[in-house]
Amino acid sequence: MFVLELTYTAGLESIDAVLPQHIAWLEEHYAAGTFLASGRKVPRDGGVILAVGEDRAGVEALVATDPFVRAGLTEYRVTEFVATTTGPELAAHRRQLPA
Repeated sequence: MFVLELTYTAGLESIDAVLPQHIAWLEEHYAAGTFLASGRKVPRDGGVILAVGEDRAGVEALVATDPFVRAGLTEYRVTEFVATTTGPELAAHRRQLPA
């Protein structure tokens, strides 16, 4: 599982201009089952996406396709973690630690 943290590197006027394309990109990856949750940070200086993926390289390649990245408006911090405890809604994504 991955936490994708976006930090805007441009003003909100530029972000808002590309926001419809970013939302379409999010919807595509929700439909594919890759994204589980997302939203704006407070204050609005970026966002957070909770994602699943096979490996870090694949997730980083996916991040590079975000319209915000392509337009040079944001940077991503990708944090991989092992979800050993979840609520019932995310039970399918729980993993056991290696023995």
